[in-house]
Amino acid sequence: MAVSLLLSGALTWVLVRDLELQAAQDQLDRSAQIDGVLVRHEECAVRPLIRTNAGTCTAGRGLDDANEFVLRLGNLGQTLSGDRLILLNKQRVVVFDSGSQDTVGLTIPVVASKRITGVGEARTVLGDQTYMAAALGITPTRDPLGASYVLVARPQASVTGAAAVELVPRLLEAGGAALLLALLLALIVSLSLTRPLGKLAAAAEDIAAGHYSRRVGIRGTDEIGMLGTAFDRMAEAVEKARVAQREFLANVSHELKTPLTSLIGFSQALVDGSLMSNVERTRAATVVHEESERLLRMAQELLDLARVEAGSIAIHITAVDLGGHLDQQLVIVRPRADARQLKLELDVPVDTPPVAADPERLHQILDNLLDNAVKYAPAGSTITASARMSGGSVEAVVSNPAGPDRPDPDRMFDRFYRADASRSAAAGGVGLGLAISRELASAMAGRLWADIDGAGDLRLHLILPAAQYQGGRTVIDKSLIE
Repeated sequence: MAVSLLLSGALTWVLVRDLELQAAQDQLDRSAQIDGVLVRHEECAVRPLIRTNAGTCTAGRGLDDANEFVLRLGNLGQTLSGDRLILLNKQRVVVFDSGSQDTVGLTIPVVASKRITGVGEARTVLGDQTYMAAALGITPTRDPLGASYVLVARPQASVTGAAAVELVPRLLEAGGAALLLALLLALIVSLSLTRPLGKLAAAAEDIAAGHYSRRVGIRGTDEIGMLGTAFDRMAEAVEKARVAQREFLANVSHELKTPLTSLIGFSQALVDGSLMSNVERTRAATVVHEESERLLRMAQELLDLARVEAGSIAIHITAVDLGGHLDQQLVIVRPRADARQLKLELDVPVDTPPVAADPERLHQILDNLLDNAVKYAPAGSTITASARMSGGSVEAVVSNPAGPDRPDPDRMFDRFYRADASRSAAAGGVGLGLAISRELASAMAGRLWADIDGAGDLRLHLILPAAQYQGGRTVIDKSLIE
């Protein structure tokens, strides 16, 4: 702020100084015209004189005439209020100086004025000062000294000094007022910045302390308002993440509690010998085995979900026959489908191109989709697996009747979601398969979503880019996935 004031004051001083110098030069140009007339008058006053009827005069060339002329010029110079009266000959050499005779013989260059016709201007150093001057031509034959120019010179320091005397108090007044105004504005701006920033800092401390519902409510189109809006969005995302984390931990604890209870109960029965018959012991051992497998499957699914969300799971893209994978998966789930009297149908055109995918991860996705259909389709219904071209990609659809416990298509891919918890538990699912499948599809530049058609059938859609080859490798064009 102080530097800005100093710079603005210095610039103002330079501008005012230049204006004062220009005004002084204009005044000198006019003074030169007047003083030139006065010098001509003194020429006519020198004895002896010969006046003509036309009013002109000629001066003699005697020594007395020149001395008297110099004396009269000296008197005239004393009336110029600090200016110096200088006469130059035709070669611009000083022949008279009212300020000092030491300058006689000095050459002063004169250039034509751009403001007044017939007047010349000059800048010269006389003694130890810089002078600005204006010159007017005279007739040398009438001048006892043979002068061709009348020069009026003024010290440049006197002009700038007068300007400084007049300007400095005003600059100080303006600078003081500007300083007070700047301090007031700085205080206002500081308060407008520190208050919301303090509020943001306090809210950040609250969120760090675990109060995730804290919001700052700062809005606006400026940077502070945008920061406040972004902070609230961040706080909302953090709160949702914490809620999801708590729900996840609660769901994991709930899912672990049932098999662990069974394991503890039946293993304890086996240890303390309370099961008397071989049938009871065999049944207990079977439960322990099944629940152990369920725990292992849950741990593996949780590990897969964590890896795919962290982006650390390995994906190897190659050209994959989607129709062949669907047919293979139907063969795998057919025994379970037959146990529930489900009919399996495959509808894949022969001209369906291969997709760009990881074969192992695609197998995992299709296994989860068909396993979900076999578990929750009503007994005796039909499950259909189909594939179709969709622009530059291939879309696979697994559909089955939704049944009485219709799932929510928007929540099916949430962790541990179950439309019917009792049936899901009986089927052995923990509600992680579809969540993992969606993340895997996204990792392969695809999409996975669900909807229910007009006939009430649940449809799971998997869309993957068709395989393209470049340099002998399979590449993915992500722009083809809408």
